[in-house]
Amino acid sequence: MQNLIINITQENFDLLQHKDFGCFLLSDSLSETFLAEFINQTKAKEKLCLIYGKKAPEIYEKYLPDGVVFDLSHEEKPQKILKEFKTKNPKALIGAISRNRRHETMLISECEPEFIIFRLWNDGIDKSLELLEWYGEFFLIQYAVWPQEPLDFSKVSADFIIISDDEAKKITF
Repeated sequence: MQNLIINITQENFDLLQHKDFGCFLLSDSLSETFLAEFINQTKAKEKLCLIYGKKAPEIYEKYLPDGVVFDLSHEEKPQKILKEFKTKNPKALIGAISRNRRHETMLISECEPEFIIFRLWNDGIDKSLELLEWYGEFFLIQYAVWPQEPLDFSKVSADFIIISDDEAKKITF
């Protein structure tokens, strides 16, 4: 089974207790009170916590989770965003959501984030799987997939899969 990153969509601490879940992704749309407490609990349990959304860099600086995930899929100059953040926060883990295109993925990979994220939809899955295979052959940077709808993971080769907290609750080990 691939490594999982749990996308927390509801203000709930239950999944932090699960011994097999070690990395969590929090949206900046969750309340700051919840974000602060969740980050503190992940630190206490020695688990990873990443923030995403437009306010993620500010939340990172305020609460110091382990890192930030940038959505660079609509950015014209993604390298500038990553370089500025890395310079200011050299200890932060950085994930970057890329367009599902080779050129944009190469540009982002040149900035050396810790991992690249590809969004997946059932429509166009074959092209996305080809992209993942190409990426895995040419780059050493780890990559994650973030299904945007229910998806059969049996064909997906990735270092990480991002799943929702609701999906994580259904998993039994």
